[in-house]
Amino acid sequence: MASRATDAGTNQSVERAVSVLRALDSGRPELRVSDVAELTGLGSSTTSRLLSTLERLDMVERDPVSNLYRLSLGILPLAATATNRHPVHRAARMVLQDLATRTGLGANVAVRRDGELMFLCNFEGARAPKSYTQGGHTAPLHATSIGKCLLTALAPKERRRLLGDPLAAHTEYTTTSHDLLDEELDTVRRTGYAVEAEERALGRASLAAPVRDASGDIVAAISLWGPTSLLGERADAEAERLALVREVIEAADAISQALGAL
Repeated sequence: MASRATDAGTNQSVERAVSVLRALDSGRPELRVSDVAELTGLGSSTTSRLLSTLERLDMVERDPVSNLYRLSLGILPLAATATNRHPVHRAARMVLQDLATRTGLGANVAVRRDGELMFLCNFEGARAPKSYTQGGHTAPLHATSIGKCLLTALAPKERRRLLGDPLAAHTEYTTTSHDLLDEELDTVRRTGYAVEAEERALGRASLAAPVRDASGDIVAAISLWGPTSLLGERADAEAERLALVREVIEAADAISQALGAL
């Protein structure tokens, strides 16, 4: 019984430590102990002890002037190893870098993790707006072209259970109806690519295509993103947009082949 109690206490400590690390990835660059305690729901003394332990382990660090906490570079080798060993990242990195250089737009790859997508890497071309997206960042599935490609792998009932109802609105153009989303996903399956225009952020649009593995399953998706003037559905930009559709589909096919898809 003592062993079980010890294991339970140890597991709880690990869960609490991870919750502290995730709180420090909440969007603000540095946090006070009280901020971390509020985000995690832990007591101030428990939070302070965990931060001190994580500081000794070089997972977090304190600013010498403000005494505020932030994630330490000591965590970087672990994150880099996890990313670099992921088969999709290995297959996609050079393809996307070339795609961003060739088109001048942003190019990224993402996988689905439960009800969100997670970016593995992002490259910016000369025509791409400044982006703060980086590996490990998450985004909504229903409001992005890359997420719509990932959602085509799920049955309607599973999608509804995963995403909830109604779908969250990020701008006035976000699809918030499951029935309308079902129609969009049918189009994605038929055409082989997805389109998103200002559904997640105003002024930006994207095109995406799914990536498959050796079994034919959709395991990731890639996208080109940039200003709506280039990727939106304006008539005067139609020829370039169609050329970019071909680019993103061909790049996704190249990555799929590297993963063993026929």
